[in-house]
Amino acid sequence: MRLAVLRERRAGEARVAATPDTVKKLIGLGLSVAIEAGAGIQSAIPDEEFAAAGAEIAPDAAAALAGAGILFAVNAPDESVRGLIAPGTLLVATLGAASDAMLAPALAEAKIDAVGLELLPRITRAQSMDVLSSQANLAGYRAVIEGAYNFPRGFPLMMTAAGTVAPARVFVIGAGVAGLQAIATARRLGGVVSGTDVRPAAKEEIKSLGASYIGVDDEESAKQTGPYAGQMSEEFRQKQAELMASTVAKNDIVICTALVQGRKAPVIVTSEMVASMKPGSIIVDLAAESGGNCAETVPGETITTPNGVTIIGHRNWPSRIAVAASQLYARNLLTFLSTFWDKEAKQPALKPDDDLIKGALVTRGGEIVHPNFKPAA
Repeated sequence: MRLAVLRERRAGEARVAATPDTVKKLIGLGLSVAIEAGAGIQSAIPDEEFAAAGAEIAPDAAAALAGAGILFAVNAPDESVRGLIAPGTLLVATLGAASDAMLAPALAEAKIDAVGLELLPRITRAQSMDVLSSQANLAGYRAVIEGAYNFPRGFPLMMTAAGTVAPARVFVIGAGVAGLQAIATARRLGGVVSGTDVRPAAKEEIKSLGASYIGVDDEESAKQTGPYAGQMSEEFRQKQAELMASTVAKNDIVICTALVQGRKAPVIVTSEMVASMKPGSIIVDLAAESGGNCAETVPGETITTPNGVTIIGHRNWPSRIAVAASQLYARNLLTFLSTFWDKEAKQPALKPDDDLIKGALVTRGGEIVHPNFKPAA
């Protein structure tokens, strides 16, 4: 069976869905691998390295997909590429079907069997193929680096003959995978770090990294026990806003990572809070692509407010650290396929009763099979 990896066509996407290391392992499964020319250039992988690993270098997408039964991708292929994919092909990617109502019907119409790895249930079996965690971890790191680069003062405490430079005060909103990595990175750089999350379990995780915990502890927050934060009541949001207002004003760098899966990001840092910050302060909004945790964030742009606060709202944060992100993402894809690989038949065996397949399979045999995307009766 042939597996294809294409050059990503989404604007600003620098990642690739395979590396020379994963190509070797895919060939070890009995696959032949075709890589579209230039697919890995932005991730520092020249075609020659893919070829040395045993891949065929195809001149274009059509050549790579010719005869392919599996397609690995970072993002869902656009319409021009979908027209080149043969019916029955297994597509494994971060589909983003929850934010594109037309995607699942289009994949079903094209008879593409599509797996959205972002939909995998957060259970132990799925950890090694969890693309959300692997990419969020790197995004959290990159957020601190971007914040430090734009901060017009030193990050750590610096004692010099000319005087002392105080350490940066960093406040991280959201203590999921990205937030915890941001906390750890900011601590390594020497900042005075605090963090918050609506889930009480995050309190000890924040403290374990050497940061101070800032949070509203009440009955409602105690019910937040899952890996993702749920929707909170208006009363809780008011309590949180009061606490955030006093905390944001005291910090130099605020890193926003709060997301509610499948919904618009909650606005936590209001315009009034931004106005209360000191000139030269930084807000880094990892939730920008989902609308932003900061009311003043402009998705895809870096702006400076009238009172001198820089707000960084890049889209696609993992792509800003593409080499490492591609390495981890490619391993996630490899692990998924290896888990459901029939060694004797040398082809994938996606069992419909498996919890991982039930959670991640969006379309199969020309039908939408995932309950979240089936059209209303």
